[in-house]
Amino acid sequence: MLVLLPPSETKSDGGDGAPLDLGELSMPQLTATREALVQALVDLAADHEASTVALGLGPTQADEIERNAKLWVSPTRPALARYTGVLFDALDAAAFTRTQREKAYRRLAIGSALFGAVRAGDPVPAYRLSGGSKLPGFGTLASWWRPELSDALSTEAAGELVVDLRSGVYQQLGPVPGAVTATVLTEQRDGSRKVVSHFNKHHKGLLARALVLTRAEPADVDGVARVAARAGLRVETASATELVILT
Repeated sequence: MLVLLPPSETKSDGGDGAPLDLGELSMPQLTATREALVQALVDLAADHEASTVALGLGPTQADEIERNAKLWVSPTRPALARYTGVLFDALDAAAFTRTQREKAYRRLAIGSALFGAVRAGDPVPAYRLSGGSKLPGFGTLASWWRPELSDALSTEAAGELVVDLRSGVYQQLGPVPGAVTATVLTEQRDGSRKVVSHFNKHHKGLLARALVLTRAEPADVDGVARVAARAGLRVETASATELVILT
């Protein structure tokens, strides 16, 4: 089973790993595009105003540009420890035992506008680039990733079930046909249901945690639903590939 997580805008600083070596990342068929995008971000960082516009930054986020300027030389840490935020708080990887962390490295991958996708244990630096960003002279990121990312992810899954928890913009970078997806809906007092961003991220993090810790190897959406239910999540199967989590 391969569980695909969305990245986060926020990332931890520092790290004790060697500087970025693209040859150390999973899915080496993506190396050429990764190299082009990393160098483009480094070059863009030399123009503060252009970086601010392209990356959608505010006046207090100059440090994000500095992160990009140092992409080739800054320290790395495992992707699972690099990304932060609501989903990763719910995943709570810091509480994993050594055995559980090794299992997470085998089961989890994280979507990335810069790297396409990385395994949870891949060493990456802090950076700023969103799936909807448009770098000068590069067109959309989807136009760069879509031709190769879908194949790379399918190859990485090696015929096993893919549970795609990425947000829409990251799914569009590299769709995985037949993957199980999860929709998180908040049920209102009148019985209506709607998406609430905070709960969406939190419950996907809880689902990812359950899928890491389970001894089961789900083969379809029903198997994923059973793992989720045992973890205390309230779930329904909407179709052969869609799980609904109710809050």
